[in-house]
Amino acid sequence: MILMNNIFSQIHGSIKQFESESHKLFSQYETSPSRIISVDHSRKKLRTLSLHQEELFDESLRCIEQEIYRSAIVMAWAGFIDNLEQKMSSDQMMMIKQVRPAWSKYNTIEEIRESGASEHELIKVAKEMRLLSNAEMKRLHGELSKRNECAHPSSYHPDLNESLGYISGLITLVEKIGKRTL
Repeated sequence: MILMNNIFSQIHGSIKQFESESHKLFSQYETSPSRIISVDHSRKKLRTLSLHQEELFDESLRCIEQEIYRSAIVMAWAGFIDNLEQKMSSDQMMMIKQVRPAWSKYNTIEEIRESGASEHELIKVAKEMRLLSNAEMKRLHGELSKRNECAHPSSYHPDLNESLGYISGLITLVEKIGKRTL
């Protein structure tokens, strides 16, 4: 009986080792079911964000892990736009009021949003505030369009790579914007 247990244990160990090595080999191929998604690198970058923004981006990464790619894009956008709005209003809204005098009557970025200002318009204002370059503004308008396709019924169905690229691009832009001053 003890001999059988030893043999079974050795066979089981060999199978596990074979399985592990097979997954390593096959995980290199994009369409392989053995491909393991690791978003640890992206998660480490989130530690500099506010708790709310970190939660939004983390939720987008959890969506990636569950293969819910449209939701991943929507949540990543929510984290990004929250970060951008926070940066835009970080000087008590002085620069916003300077580039958009009509918004002088608002005391918070939330009031501006509630007044009907679109995210498209906020991105334009961020460019005028020199938080974004012209190229970044155009790119973000495209990313907003992609987010809208994911948030509303459409035939757009992003895959793993598109979703990871979208999230990674937004996280990188958050880092760049964070280093800029008003």
